[in-house]
Amino acid sequence: MNPSPAPLILWEGPVLLVHSHQELKRCSMAHNCLQCIKYLMFVFNLLFWFFIMLLIIFLLELTVVILFFVYTDKIDKYAQRDLKKGLHLYGTDGNIGLTNAWSIIQTDFRCCGVSNYTDWFEVYNTTRVPDSCCLEFSENCGLHSPGTWWKAPCYETVKIWLQENLLAVGIFGLCTVLVQILGLTFAMTMYCQVVKADTYCA
Repeated sequence: MNPSPAPLILWEGPVLLVHSHQELKRCSMAHNCLQCIKYLMFVFNLLFWFFIMLLIIFLLELTVVILFFVYTDKIDKYAQRDLKKGLHLYGTDGNIGLTNAWSIIQTDFRCCGVSNYTDWFEVYNTTRVPDSCCLEFSENCGLHSPGTWWKAPCYETVKIWLQENLLAVGIFGLCTVLVQILGLTFAMTMYCQVVKADTYCA
């Protein structure tokens, strides 16, 4: 008579149960890891949402720059006209920001007025400029002779400075945006892969 196969079944049963338990444990651990990665990727994408706003702002700025170069002459004309009107608000109540801005620009760029120091004559109704126009600053130095004032027009001076530095700023901004786009693409790819793996494991 052949021996009974019962002992083999009794032996294989626990082994199968152990293997099955280990597989379930591994799948559970993988599921937990995937869940953790998924939430981390969600946070990572959330952080890059400001990125999206920056991208929109960058595109708007790019549009403005293109329009600026296309309509340079008209923009120059209207900008100078509006700036000259704004000079009349210099030193008035509630316009401390504008006053400080003009003082800083004229001091740092060594210029005076929008197109000429005589722009200030219309503001003061006399031959006078702000003290920030003076070659050497002192109290009421704007009342002295024109020989003691900066002669360069602020509009052209600032415009030249922007043109000289625009390329460097533009390249830096473009590199920053490209890095952010690559980071966003990588994050979204990883997130999609995690979702696929999570669905498969579940």
